[in-house]
Amino acid sequence: MPVPTPAPMSDAAPTPAPAPAGEFTFKDWEEHPVGPADAFPRLARATVTNAFTGTVTAPETTCDYAIAYTGDNVGTYAGMELVSGTVDGREGSFVLKEEGSFDATGTRCHFTVVPGSGTAALTGLAGSGSFVHRHGDTSVEYVFAYDLP
Repeated sequence: MPVPTPAPMSDAAPTPAPAPAGEFTFKDWEEHPVGPADAFPRLARATVTNAFTGTVTAPETTCDYAIAYTGDNVGTYAGMELVSGTVDGREGSFVLKEEGSFDATGTRCHFTVVPGSGTAALTGLAGSGSFVHRHGDTSVEYVFAYDLP
């Protein structure tokens, strides 16, 4: 019987994590059950306001999430966030499509710019990013890679 040969190890350094583009804070969170609130799975809707600093600067965003709870403090969500402010000093508005999951340790999210949603100096904005929020943190670092024509 042949003995498997181990795969050679790479000498390449691991790819570093992207540097944070900035941070945001939750300014307001209003959550309302949709349907029965005493069983799993269950649904909720949340209206959220955030404040961004860094690459994206926006003093007050508007966001709406649909949340599916599959257990106590466990589930997934999707939402849209209207961002009015600047991206590296260029002013306008755009929409982020967000999808994520959460558990007792925190929240993970990936977001993309909705194609065609950029206005003013942000017309043609494309990009994506992510964040990880740990329960108890007052601000959340985000990464955001983008392209502007």
